[in-house]
Amino acid sequence: MRIIGGKYRGKSLAAFKGKEIRPTADRVKESLFNILAPEIHGSNVLDLFSGSGGVGLEALSRGADFVVFNDFSKDSLAVLKKNCAALKVEPKIYNLDFRELLKSLDITFDVIFIDPPYKSGYGRVALELIAERKLLNTGGVAVFESDKPFTDEIADLVKYDERKYGSTYLTFFSPD
Repeated sequence: MRIIGGKYRGKSLAAFKGKEIRPTADRVKESLFNILAPEIHGSNVLDLFSGSGGVGLEALSRGADFVVFNDFSKDSLAVLKKNCAALKVEPKIYNLDFRELLKSLDITFDVIFIDPPYKSGYGRVALELIAERKLLNTGGVAVFESDKPFTDEIADLVKYDERKYGSTYLTFFSPD
């Protein structure tokens, strides 16, 4: 894993070993940030299921003002903290169940990245809570990464785009 663009471009990131962890592939991350380029600079970003932090750290590298990281796994957060130290950044990091975090946040975001374990069903729940709590700013975007197309409707969010990269789908939502 590495930072693809911005001020930390080319920096290697520590990653997990094993099959249970699935960091966003560099090709998918590069496409994602090409799509989100106009939204990133100066933005508030939430990396909800952050793992080792590849997506949120890419956002910081590309000029996001503020990134909040959250992951339930302490092992994931240990790798994230190692990556933050290597880049000399000190973002806000939470170790909470995603529902608890979304219910407690008192700030809103321009970009929210949702990459839960694929078979968990957590993505839909997260999108519903984001919409219910109005955590996405006007003109903001929530991106849901999954292994299949998103076919459901979420009240107060509009699905406006979906892209497929190999076996990965990125689905884009904006506030209604």
